[in-house]
Amino acid sequence: MKEKSVSVRWAYLALGVLALLFAGVVYAWSILKTPLAETFGWTASELTLNFTLTMCFFCLGGFAAGLFGKRLGGRLCLLLSAMLSGLGFFLASRLSGAVLMLYVSYGVLAGFGIGIAYNVIISTVSAWFPDKKGLCSGALMMGFGASALVVGKLASALIDGPGWRTAYLAVGLALTAVLALTALVLRLPGADVSLPAAQKKSASGEEAFEHQNFTTARMLRRTSFWFAFLGLVCLAAVGNTVISFARDLALSVGAQAALATTLVGVLSVCNGLGRIIIGALFDRLGRKKTMLLANLLTILAAGITLLAVLTKSLPLCVVGLCLTGFSYGSCPTISSAFISSFYGARYFPLNFSVMNFNLMGASFMATAASRLLESSGGFIAPFLLLLCLAVISLALNLSIKKP
Repeated sequence: MKEKSVSVRWAYLALGVLALLFAGVVYAWSILKTPLAETFGWTASELTLNFTLTMCFFCLGGFAAGLFGKRLGGRLCLLLSAMLSGLGFFLASRLSGAVLMLYVSYGVLAGFGIGIAYNVIISTVSAWFPDKKGLCSGALMMGFGASALVVGKLASALIDGPGWRTAYLAVGLALTAVLALTALVLRLPGADVSLPAAQKKSASGEEAFEHQNFTTARMLRRTSFWFAFLGLVCLAAVGNTVISFARDLALSVGAQAALATTLVGVLSVCNGLGRIIIGALFDRLGRKKTMLLANLLTILAAGITLLAVLTKSLPLCVVGLCLTGFSYGSCPTISSAFISSFYGARYFPLNFSVMNFNLMGASFMATAASRLLESSGGFIAPFLLLLCLAVISLALNLSIKKP
């Protein structure tokens, strides 16, 4: 039974990566928003607010899945997510000029549905990998992060061809089909399944403490959780903000339109690579060293991109976007692996969904940065804010102690 279990779990991981590859289309907003601005004349702040709402309802969807997932079952939750996200994209394809309808369709329905899928898929697949928490999280997050390149590029081709309405409809149909298929196949390991046990760490960066299963209420009483939560808010705010205006940023330093769209995809690739590499490092180096590395990388990313803006340097902008994608990719992987290693597996779905609310805080930071962009007329003020947030995140990270 053990050999069979070890074999099937890799198939579930591959399915999870595929499902999240489609679900991560929310990160292609930089591409998907362009025809809406051209068609309806909506401002940058109106469109950024939609991204903020999407992240908020994404977090709420994940929380709902964590709260009711055991009662309803993973299959029903995933079928519900397929229905909601598909409906959201269908309604978005029928927009007629009211920005509120965009918020309801893409922001509320699609965001909530994808949030449910994200939590269920990660929680279910992670249960098959007690011995490889970081690698499993990283692979899943890689699929989610790489979506802007794969699905975003396909959507961009459809936008340039049949039109943006067809693109939104096609994305919705594909997302619905993949999530429905995942619902029918994916399952938790049964009581008769034997899996490899988590290995004891001997790495010098690993903290020594007795591992326990913390309830959500007990976790919320720990200062270690709040330092990590607020640190991830600041850390994720950098990537979240840059994703929301990556294409415009590239255009501002002299990139041609086609190159600017490609750079959104490059950022996505680095986002995906960051997720799997950071996951592997978490398993090998331990929590302290991995989170410190992510902090320093984010400070470097914000600093180089600010320098690119000041000097109008396209090469520096490319480097900055790559580093930003890589550093942003570390955030969800760290969230998942941190919650699992610090607070145990028993209450992981709900605990993980609570930690994911850091994306909500980060998305509000993105809205604030967009306001700064409009009021200042340039990218300097937003990146000064992001650089400060990256430094604050480092200070919070250094304050984290064992649970």
